[in-house]
Amino acid sequence: MIWNTYPDRDALFLTLAKTLAAALIDTLNHKDRGTLAVPGGTSPGPVFKALSQVDLPWDRVDIMLTDERWVPESSDRSNTALLRQTLLIGPAAAATLIPLVSDAPTPEDTLTTLSKGIEPHLPIDVLLLGMGPDMHTASLFPGADRLNEGLSPNAPTLLPMRAPGAPEPRVTLTAPVLKAAARTHILIMGQEKKAAMEAASTLSPKDAPVAIV
Repeated sequence: MIWNTYPDRDALFLTLAKTLAAALIDTLNHKDRGTLAVPGGTSPGPVFKALSQVDLPWDRVDIMLTDERWVPESSDRSNTALLRQTLLIGPAAAATLIPLVSDAPTPEDTLTTLSKGIEPHLPIDVLLLGMGPDMHTASLFPGADRLNEGLSPNAPTLLPMRAPGAPEPRVTLTAPVLKAAARTHILIMGQEKKAAMEAASTLSPKDAPVAIV
């Protein structure tokens, strides 16, 4: 693991956006299309806004979330809606969003269809992940109902996930999909998360799912 530290958050956001853009450009120099997978939540929003303004062939970029809450886009908890507001704007509006949610009542109702939409865009070329203080990443939470299945080398592309403290079902990319990414970056801020990340390297993925990457 290579640490990059920054004097302040603005420097982090701008430098990370430039790093992701450079990785996408390098990918597109070798392939017709590139896949960028990103986390939800509000923390990466400033990175997305900076990245969205970079001049690159966005019409050749496919973007997907690493996980999503099973809520409609009209919900203020929708990562898809947040992504449309922060990344799929400006030049980056030309990118293609690969859906990770539908209007079906539960993830199980449409998991096969969503997986078939994602699989042609794998492996991920550029992966950005977040991490919670509990050391979860994507929606691979300690104590989640299908965590063991999601960590398995034979896990399917997508799994529904329900976890203590999560108010709605989730759908998440699984460990083998995340581990297969060509380039992986993890965005964390603050000493608490830095300590958690350092601890994760000494723990099993069952206790610290971020340890898979």
